Amino acid sequence: MTELLDRTITKLKTLSVEQQDAIAMIILEELEDEIQWNNSFESSQDLLAKLAKEAISEYNAGKPQEDERSRSQLTTD
Repeated sequence: MTELLDRTITKLKTLSVEQQDAIAMIILEELEDEIQWNNSFESSQDLLAKLAKEAISEYNAGKPQEDERSRSQLTTD
């Protein structure tokens, strides 16, 4: 345990049981959110890499981007 975490827990022990539980719930929720974000990010890496390669290939091939095609359709109508 780090010194900072140890100091924090020492201070938390001086709080009422209700305050300790409230802070514990906040910390647990934050940890769960962090785990979920990490899992989501890790599982999306392959898809993001594939999409990035496709975008680079399209850019290098000179293909218009989706919004450019939409704009050109609006101006030719």
